[in-house]
Order: sequence, then C-alpha cells, then structure tokens
Amino acid sequence: MEQPNRLPSGLRRRTMLGLGLAPFAVPPAGAQAAPEPPQRRIASTGETIPAIGLGSWITFNVGNDPRARAQCAEVVRAFFADGGRLIDSSPMYGSSQPVIGQALASLGTPAALFSAEKVWTGSAARGPAQIEQSRAHWGVPRFDLLQVHNLLAWEEHLPMLQRMKAEGRLRYVGITTSEGRRHDELERLLRTQTLDFVQLTYNPLDREAELRLLPLARERGVAVIVNRTFREGQLTRALARHPLPGWAAEVGATSWAQLILKFVLAHPAVTCAIPATRQVAHVRENLATARGPLPDAAQRERIARAIGAL
Repeated sequence: MEQPNRLPSGLRRRTMLGLGLAPFAVPPAGAQAAPEPPQRRIASTGETIPAIGLGSWITFNVGNDPRARAQCAEVVRAFFADGGRLIDSSPMYGSSQPVIGQALASLGTPAALFSAEKVWTGSAARGPAQIEQSRAHWGVPRFDLLQVHNLLAWEEHLPMLQRMKAEGRLRYVGITTSEGRRHDELERLLRTQTLDFVQLTYNPLDREAELRLLPLARERGVAVIVNRTFREGQLTRALARHPLPGWAAEVGATSWAQLILKFVLAHPAVTCAIPATRQVAHVRENLATARGPLPDAAQRERIARAIGAL
C-alpha cells in the first residue's frame, strides 16, 4: 500500500531488511490463506472480481534490477495468495509489463488472473502491434480487458477493441482517464459508446467524478476501476504527519490508507480500486480493506472533511 512505513521502535522497513529481518515475508506454502476478498459484479456480464486490484504505475517500473524484480514477484505472489485477481498495466509504464510477466511466469500464470491492459499510441496502425507486444510481455494467450489509455486516439482504437472482442480475442473493452482530465469527453463516451469498463481517478480529495461520471457509469451498466487512490503516495505521505482519528475504527480502518480505500470502495458505482505498491505488507493490507465494514454516506463525508482539512 502506498503509505508510510509503520514499524516498532522507529525502525523502517529498509533498516529491518538490512538487519536480516523479514517481517513481511510471504507465508510458506501450506500456510492458511486469508479469507477471500469481497467480490464486485461486472455489470455487462455478471462476472465478479475482487474489489481491490493491483496497479503497476511507477512501482513495477524497475528495469532489470534483479532484487527489485524479485520484490515485485513477491508482491504478485502475495496478491494472488490473498485472493487478488485484477492486475492493471500499460505500455506507458516503462518496464512494468515485462516485470509483471516475469512474476506471473514464476507462479505458472495463475488461472485466477484478470489481466487489464491498455493501448497507448496516437497511431491507429500501431495499435495491434503494441497490443501484441504487451501480450508477449505478460505471457498470456489474450487479455481480459483492454482499455484506451487516457482516451488517446480512441476514435480509431475503440472500434478495433470492439472487433477483437467480437472475434473472441478479448473479453472486455474500456477507456481510461486520470487526474481529472477530459471528464467532459469521458462523459460523452459513456453516453454514446458501448463499454464494459471505465477507469478514472477518485479519492477523498479528487471527487469530481461523483458529480456525473460515477452515477452515469452505474446507470449505463459500466464497471468502474479507480486509479490514483493515494495520488501516487503523495496523499498518504502527507497524512502520515497526523494521527489517525479514533473514529476510523468505526469502519475497521487501521491506517490512513485503509480509510482512503474504504471511502472509495463505499461508493456504489465503484467496481475495483487499483492501488500500486512494491511492498508485500501493503498489498495484503489493501486486500484486507475490503473485507471489513465500509462507511455509510455520512461516514464518507466525515472522511472527506477530515482529510481535506489536514
């Protein structure tokens, strides 16, 4: 989870690893698995996926560093061990795709995987080749979901993805935005295009999507993936300077990061949030967030007010 380290006696993770300690090691094979995380329904088919997925922006862009790649592989292993399914990436994310592929290969590519990728090129002619390269990086026979990244050249890519779906080479089609950009255009596409998924930014500080996009997605039967839940960690780092309010326990939150995720997941239009991390402890805490109680409307407003005031 993109949040500050919290270790006893002021020790940070890096320090403990340097001492040869492994407080967040993945349990050995045969250890009792965590309860399955709650599932959310994909409206266009009725298929269900866990409410927490795994993003890869920045965190999995580690190049060829063998230790960092091994760390990412441990995150992916813990993600599946605790019931995760949806992993999201993009050609824009540097080395994230081959890092994911290596991690999946080390696990024998779990059958539970829900692979969510993007096409990201201004050239319609280059779209198919880019998708094929992404598929090769992942090492999967086909993607579950392909999304037009940040609406780039959507007029050309969206019909291509729909054809792939009709031909059985793809299961779901979607579009994405981030950081609150191009919401007017996103709204127009939600109203006029046949989509299975939409991905957008949403958290207690970035709430513009609540006005039109989230209600419209729900009305149109489009599943919603939420990105930038922690603003790439900036939000949780800023909140770390402040104590978690005692009332957070009312919704089962033990950290600011869990409180943020619970705020996001409690919106009825949200299908899946995809926080990115390179820490095993954080991916486990993310998945655990959805298992406990979620805030009601009044509690959601209290969370937003509290975070906005800090």
